[in-house]
Amino acid sequence: MDYLLQVKIGALFGLLFLTLLFGFIPARVKWFSQTNGTETHRTVLSLISCFAGGVFLAACLLDIIPDYLSDMNAELDARKMEISFPLPEFIMASGFFMVLILEKIILNCREMGGAQEERAPLIHDNRNGHSHGHGSATSSDLESSGHHVHVDFQAHSPFRSFMLFLSLSLHSVFEGLAIGLQSTDSKVLEICIAILVHKSIIVFSLSVKLVQSAVRPMWVAAYIGVFAMMSPLGIGIGIGVMEAQLAAGALIQAVLEGLAAGTFVYITFLEILPHELNSPGKQLPKVLFILLGFSIMAGLTFLG
Repeated sequence: MDYLLQVKIGALFGLLFLTLLFGFIPARVKWFSQTNGTETHRTVLSLISCFAGGVFLAACLLDIIPDYLSDMNAELDARKMEISFPLPEFIMASGFFMVLILEKIILNCREMGGAQEERAPLIHDNRNGHSHGHGSATSSDLESSGHHVHVDFQAHSPFRSFMLFLSLSLHSVFEGLAIGLQSTDSKVLEICIAILVHKSIIVFSLSVKLVQSAVRPMWVAAYIGVFAMMSPLGIGIGIGVMEAQLAAGALIQAVLEGLAAGTFVYITFLEILPHELNSPGKQLPKVLFILLGFSIMAGLTFLG
């Protein structure tokens, strides 16, 4: 086994371990999932959620979308495809509408079945600052914990949390793929360190969102475990591609990146940010924590 392959395998296990570590902190620490704590407890959780919103906003605008557009345009140039239609943006919009249509179909089927469902809009006028059991929840678990909660379960639905997990997981595969496709050990280490820092913040924020969406602990563990394996999976695929010298897979990768980017746009701008900014109280601190999360991710992106 040559040294380059050893470095890639080390990066694989390093990413797996640290992602699991940071992902299970919010999932295992009971403090993050308490719904009847003090006002200070609720405020801190709300600010953490705002910080996560800033992280996802930066990941969307500074990482996922630019990477996708760069890869897609490079593929179109390599294949000498000159079209006036904005194909990369159309693919990203397709990912956006894919999630929107899928969510509405599921909600419509539940309503037709007579089940209680989330009927509140994503952006609604909530004057009392917190959820006080004023809306129908998706399960008895939510109904029993619907008092004095800073999280609006109607905005943070388990379905949207799953779509957030799905889009992040798909992007993580491409991050790992970038490591697996490198031809020098120094470049592998450079990219791996950047992804380690980036993904640690992302998986912590994702875990907070899953816990606040009242996803069952068993499913939270499954989500974090699967998400942790995505980058190592990408590294493995990259190693395989390097060995097989596949040339036709780059365009497919770019298209999948576009669908993932559209999904991320939907989750970020129609789920996370509207919920946090529409909840009354502590408005300036919320904006500052969103800005803090965005600034940290922007700094990491600037440093490469």
